[in-house]
Amino acid sequence: MIAGLAVFAVLIAGFCALGVWQVQRLAWKQELIRQVDSRIHADPVPAPGPAGFDAVTREADQYRRVTASGRFLHDREARVKAVADLGPGFWVVTPLEDARGFTVLINRGFVPSERGAPESRAEGQVEGPVSVTGLLRISEPKGGFLRDNDPAGDRWFSRDVAAIAQAKGLEGAVAPYFIDADSTPNPGGWPRGGLTVVRFANSHLVYALTWFGLALMSAGGAVLWLRDERRRRAGGR
Repeated sequence: MIAGLAVFAVLIAGFCALGVWQVQRLAWKQELIRQVDSRIHADPVPAPGPAGFDAVTREADQYRRVTASGRFLHDREARVKAVADLGPGFWVVTPLEDARGFTVLINRGFVPSERGAPESRAEGQVEGPVSVTGLLRISEPKGGFLRDNDPAGDRWFSRDVAAIAQAKGLEGAVAPYFIDADSTPNPGGWPRGGLTVVRFANSHLVYALTWFGLALMSAGGAVLWLRDERRRRAGGR
């Protein structure tokens, strides 16, 4: 009997611990969502320069509104495979030589497949000084769409900052992040910015209720098992 009770006790304790862990994760996720929401709607700040590169982290800076000013290097543009609300196409990722002495990749926005070639959207290849406002995003290494990036073939499935910078021969200080441009229209209408999807999976409450439910079921099972054991022992006397 003691061994059986010990098994039930371990199950109950384990399920309760998992439930508590999910409650803690729920609190963390809700706070993360709150922080991100506040960043998205805050006034933009200058994009971090070289002195602040090492301090950029996913939790502290992801989706922070920032600005950068300089000149686009259109000849080093990368087109990253994408599917947006407008259909299949590409993100147009263009290096910007920031006036402060470093280069940052700008996701200027989405273009449909037929607008992938730069000459098909020549009006949008803005020359001269520009200022970009958008959301700071963390690099996306290793590819996407279940496919690896192919730098040699200039085929990109994720916005891998380091790989794009190396493939495009960017020299000097390159920001370890990229910027999703906001919805400010580009000449000619393409690329189309402001399509960043900010969504966080938040199923922790469901998981917590599941674990606590299993703990309750285990407790109920322990009661029934103990009752049957007592009846069996009483009947054997």
